[in-house]
Amino acid sequence: MDYDEKTRSLMFTLTYMLMKRRRDLTNAETRRRNEAQQRIRQRQYFLQRQKRMLMMLIAQSTRSVSVARTRAWTNIESTDWWERVVMTEFQPSDWLEHFRMSRETFFLLCGKLKPRLTRQDTCLRPALPLEKRVAVALWRLASNVEYRTISTLFGVGRSTVCKCVREVCHAIAVMLRPLYLRTPSQQELEDAARLFSTRWGFPHCVGVLGSLHVPIIAPTANADSYWNSRGWLSVVTQGAVDGLGQFWDVCAGFPGGTEHAAILQNSTLWAMGCEGGLSPRDPPPRNFMGKPLGYLMLGDAGYPLQSWLLKGYPESEGLTPGQRAFNRRLERARSVVDDAFLRLRARWQCLLKRNDCHMDVVPTMILACCILHNVCEVHGDTFVDEWVQAVRQEDNPQPADEAPASGDNPAGDEVRALYCEYFLQQDNQQNQQEQQN
Repeated sequence: MDYDEKTRSLMFTLTYMLMKRRRDLTNAETRRRNEAQQRIRQRQYFLQRQKRMLMMLIAQSTRSVSVARTRAWTNIESTDWWERVVMTEFQPSDWLEHFRMSRETFFLLCGKLKPRLTRQDTCLRPALPLEKRVAVALWRLASNVEYRTISTLFGVGRSTVCKCVREVCHAIAVMLRPLYLRTPSQQELEDAARLFSTRWGFPHCVGVLGSLHVPIIAPTANADSYWNSRGWLSVVTQGAVDGLGQFWDVCAGFPGGTEHAAILQNSTLWAMGCEGGLSPRDPPPRNFMGKPLGYLMLGDAGYPLQSWLLKGYPESEGLTPGQRAFNRRLERARSVVDDAFLRLRARWQCLLKRNDCHMDVVPTMILACCILHNVCEVHGDTFVDEWVQAVRQEDNPQPADEAPASGDNPAGDEVRALYCEYFLQQDNQQNQQEQQN
């Protein structure tokens, strides 16, 4: 009897010590996370303060140096800065630096948005010009500076800046999405497949799928769901790009903790792929390695393997030469989506820095940036390589996701095996040619 009581007492003591140890470890981890988040917030506040002071100096500058000539901005009222400086003295490099597009593309953009953004003067005050409203929004998207800084630059109220950003982003999504970001037609799919085959060496491919995490401030509701696997708050954007790095499908606004596979399965792209929307109906799919094969897309390890969506084999020593050749070709072709997201964030840095807009605006802002990316790429606007440096120096590395093998479709593995055989044959032929030469 005494032995049982001593045993129970010992078990109780051990259980209590284990629970206390677990609680101490949990509290220590929480303290470390809070301290890390506090350091991040302090650093971001310091950087934003420096940026705000710099932009205020630009707005109040008495002298501005241009590459072509020196021009004075002496005693220019803030309300006239747009008309007297931007519209008359901005050089092409100034337009690219501050609006991320050429002057010609800017006015083309204004013309396309005019039916939705035009406002009439009232008896109380004149309406803000269309071009100025678009410029306010582009300045915000390109720099992510605070509303008060843009308010000082353009001589408008902070609430007006917020309203311009919201209305212009919504107008871009409504007016320009059917023109610059839409599902490819049958002919466009054929052109995309031809481009992927010739430029990236991956036949029957019409697009590459990828995801981008955009940093945000803590939302007021369901904040826990926005923590991603890297430990920072974000929203996830799924994008499909063609061989030129232009987006043709975007799904934005999911919490940062959402798995990439779940985003795909809740998008129209999933329905399109599963229902055969990527495969040509007339004429029927062309043969590939002796079997009919429709068009397909490429993704990373975060997506489930499907007959129309391929991903690489998990790296291991047991991979066959064909599987290794497949992984090499897939990574080479997938680089087009990584480069597209790189150029997107470098050009529109509201996606790079922590976005402090309200959560109902962030998805529309991301979609507008993707559309503007296509606008600039289609019209051949210069991309400045120095913009990429800001992306290289970011503090928030992109999270990586991996979908479980249980979600893979066996039909996708059969298609992947055909490509392994195809790429292995190509490598063998190339080796033979090199030996003959």
